[in-house]
Amino acid sequence: MREKVSFTSAGVACAAWHYPGTNGGCVVMTGGFGVTKEPGTDRFAERFAAAGFSVLAFDHRGFGESAGEPRQVALVPDQLEDWRAAIAYAKTLPGVERVGIWAFSLPGGYIVQLASEDLGLSAAIAQSANVDGPTVTRHASRYQSTGAALRLVGRALLDVIGGWFNRPPRLVDLAAPTGTVALLNTPDAVLGSEILSPDNRYPEWQQSIAARSVLPAVFYRPAKYAPDARCPILYVVCKDDKSALAAPTLKAAATTPKAETLQVPGNHYAPFTTAHEQVVERELTFLQQHLARTTTPAPGLTT
Repeated sequence: MREKVSFTSAGVACAAWHYPGTNGGCVVMTGGFGVTKEPGTDRFAERFAAAGFSVLAFDHRGFGESAGEPRQVALVPDQLEDWRAAIAYAKTLPGVERVGIWAFSLPGGYIVQLASEDLGLSAAIAQSANVDGPTVTRHASRYQSTGAALRLVGRALLDVIGGWFNRPPRLVDLAAPTGTVALLNTPDAVLGSEILSPDNRYPEWQQSIAARSVLPAVFYRPAKYAPDARCPILYVVCKDDKSALAAPTLKAAATTPKAETLQVPGNHYAPFTTAHEQVVERELTFLQQHLARTTTPAPGLTT
């Protein structure tokens, strides 16, 4: 069971699903970059809630059911501000004693930065996380034609200028085949629509993003915050990830004071498909250790 709630971030109402829990722990969640709360979190939130955790799954301002104009604009500082507001709100929910955070893809990188801040977090899960924008972008460029890359940069620059004059955003697809202007053209990125919204389960999800969002994401490097993490972080790493890359995440984990890692075979979306049960069970064990009211000794799991 879940209920619709909302909280305010920078004067904007952000929509969320609240799953009431029983064990004192609350997991704050969002989906990937440009992915709304339902396709991005439903499958994991339901499992966390069934295990007794409260869950707060929210849409960033300008996305999904949240308010905010212009729409589909994902700027890293604004989205981090939304996260801080969501964490503060989660602490006010009935029965919540400890708060953890979960996200994947580029917002999985937000997890690392937020874990380094004084937000009173008890646990964090960075799943298929993009922790090094420049490195990931260089790799992703192998799957993008020169012409499409130039058009993407041109559209991004025009959209930035348009934003100065309050013009509507110029949108690009979140993912598309090579030769098409999109945020990503990697082989696993183009599978995202069907994996996250099979048979168009979530028709309200607008699978595009303002072009002005691209360049800030390209230069975002949250791995630099890893050594300052204040709470334990579980890094879920997909060995064949072409959209976020395993190597930078493993490097970040090596510098994180209280890091745990789970490596699974498969691409960027393996935690939603072939590795789903393995990932969910490990995440639940991690949350039970660090977030639930009663600490349970960890079974002998390997990374």
